[in-house]
Amino acid sequence: MSKPRFYVTTAIAYPNGRPHMGHAYEAIATDVIARFKRLDGFDVRFLTGTDEHGLKIDQAARAAGKPPKAYVDDMVAPFQSLHESLGISFDRFIRTTDDDHKALVQALWQRMAANGDLYLGRYEGWYSVRDEAYYDEGELVTGEDGGKLSPNGAPVEWTVEESWFFKLSAYQDKLLALYEGHPEYIQPASRFNEMRAFVAGGLSDLSVSRTSFTWGIPVPGDERHVMYVWLDALANYLTGADATGRGSLDGEWWPADLHVVGKDVVRFHAVYWPAFLMSAGIALPKTVFGHGFLLNRGEKMSKSLGNVVDPAAMVDRFGVDRLRWFLCREVAFGEDGSYSDEAIVERTNADLANGIGNLAQRSLSMVAKNLGGVMPVRGEAGETELRLKEAFLSGSEAYFTAMNGLALHKALDALMAMVAAANGYFAENAPWALAKTDVVRMAEVLAATLDATRRIVILAQPFMPGSTAQLLDQLGVAADARDFNGFNVPVDAGKQLPPPAGVFPRITLEG
Repeated sequence: MSKPRFYVTTAIAYPNGRPHMGHAYEAIATDVIARFKRLDGFDVRFLTGTDEHGLKIDQAARAAGKPPKAYVDDMVAPFQSLHESLGISFDRFIRTTDDDHKALVQALWQRMAANGDLYLGRYEGWYSVRDEAYYDEGELVTGEDGGKLSPNGAPVEWTVEESWFFKLSAYQDKLLALYEGHPEYIQPASRFNEMRAFVAGGLSDLSVSRTSFTWGIPVPGDERHVMYVWLDALANYLTGADATGRGSLDGEWWPADLHVVGKDVVRFHAVYWPAFLMSAGIALPKTVFGHGFLLNRGEKMSKSLGNVVDPAAMVDRFGVDRLRWFLCREVAFGEDGSYSDEAIVERTNADLANGIGNLAQRSLSMVAKNLGGVMPVRGEAGETELRLKEAFLSGSEAYFTAMNGLALHKALDALMAMVAAANGYFAENAPWALAKTDVVRMAEVLAATLDATRRIVILAQPFMPGSTAQLLDQLGVAADARDFNGFNVPVDAGKQLPPPAGVFPRITLEG
């Protein structure tokens, strides 16, 4: 029987600077979702990549004294390296300079044109190079110097040029009907409410081409124009859906099940993108999830504040799995969250060293010392075993409910409740004391503790793939018994376990 499919994407990064912690957070969270779905029996396609056209890149390349393509080739490498160091299990790293993507975007344009939704006109209005976005006068804010800024605080400039326009205004009612009929399309609820209010306030037609620079995909039949970078960028999800690399608009993985994006680009994904797809007669993605910002000690990251952190340095300092665990545990998915070195040390020592690591190390060490490293036989369930079973039934149910609802932080709350229950069981039954008085009962307690540990580690895999693989090796779990189908399948009694080794030593700020 074929597996159900799940197609998930990150937003693609704009490589006009080095990757920051926000890029790392989005990639990690999406990777956790992709890994969870694979373990849950889905055939997953996971897309990430880089958005490489537009005026911002053109200007940055000029400043660097390089042709735009050479510039982006150099700038993309750190993003690819970061994904590798973070353990991101993507199936394709797409670049909008890829040939199949160029062909697809032009085919998408032709579909929209054939539907009568593109017309030539003249654009006069406010444009933010940093945001790569157009803004109405009413959306602008006033800066400290009295100048006009975008809602994101970026400089804007008055732009006048010939442009192709997309009839976005014609899709206002269709978008509102989409939101009404499918409230799950935009998550969390706060983003849904923002987008519905934005569309209900009225939509203007959208400028979708530029003539003032040439670094972009040419408009079919009018190569004086290059396409608006967001039309180009959003179409990457369609390109990635065609695993054959042909650039077909009918890729076998479409429609996407989930787009994970930052809250600052939800408008592009939840308003412009579905309108483009409606125009082209293409199915819509199922959900757009707008996560919050990641703040450094409560402040938004800024070069002027000197608080922009290199995520690769964080991996080197704390280890990739500690960083992954912290970001998913500490930040409520969908809301803004904060991090600091002190918080990472405190949280991971409490959860990993004192929690999961302590549970595994104590029970495995006792089996090695007292039972020759052989998996013990489980006994009849007594009162404490029944309480442990009940805690794991409710904990695992809460875990799966949270994960399927994209509440990653709540899933880890449920997992840590299971850790607390298992550590409580171990402490209450005191197998170290039983070693002197009742070896058979000691073995039964250790068997129950090891099985509880195995279940916890199986559920922790999406968050910490490297560390959990080490622990599952030590617990004697076969490679084909590590998905969620193996959650209720204990390791056979009598199996020889490898010598235990600590996986989560305590860390300090001094390293």
